[in-house]
Amino acid sequence: MPPPPATGQPDSARAWFGSDAGLALLQSEQPTVLRALSERPALPWLWFGPVEQVARVEGRGLRLAADHGGWSGAARCSLPLPLATESVGVVVLQHVIRPGRDGRGLFAECARVLAPGGRLWVFALNPLAPYRWRWRGNGLRASEPLTWRRRMREAGLVPEPVSEGLGPGWKVHVSHEPQDGPGLRAAYAVRAEKRAWPLTPIRQRARLPMPEGIPAA
Repeated sequence: MPPPPATGQPDSARAWFGSDAGLALLQSEQPTVLRALSERPALPWLWFGPVEQVARVEGRGLRLAADHGGWSGAARCSLPLPLATESVGVVVLQHVIRPGRDGRGLFAECARVLAPGGRLWVFALNPLAPYRWRWRGNGLRASEPLTWRRRMREAGLVPEPVSEGLGPGWKVHVSHEPQDGPGLRAAYAVRAEKRAWPLTPIRQRARLPMPEGIPAA
């Protein structure tokens, strides 16, 4: 059997993000994406998106779009990523993964290329949003934030407990203001951090007792 696509999304799903409803969602998320990419300015960033997007991003980075089971853009690649270990400050996965077994390889690669203190952002569809009727029948799947927090922990990352609700509720329009929790917004963002831990526990040295005093001569 051929290996699963690196993007985890079928072609019909990527085509939906090029529609009016999909583009309204991506434009709603853009300020949050740009804010995420600027969190670690000393290091390059990595942005995976479902389609090519036009946006000016500060700093150095690599912007990739899903393309027939791989990635295209500034570079054309698949997994494993052609990047050095611990060389990236922020990774954004914007609607390029699906719940289930698919996507674990991409999560593992994101964790590998992230530097200690780096962050992974996942943008996903909200299963409770009325907007779900607009992507229905296009091969897209939605899941709760708990799914992605579990996936982040499996990759060795530490997720934050609160997600941000993004995008419209039902009407096809651009909504830039995020909210705490997904609510009924079309999508949400979940963030995790890569923390550095010692490979072996460090044993504490026993404290030496101090003498009570020096006897007189």
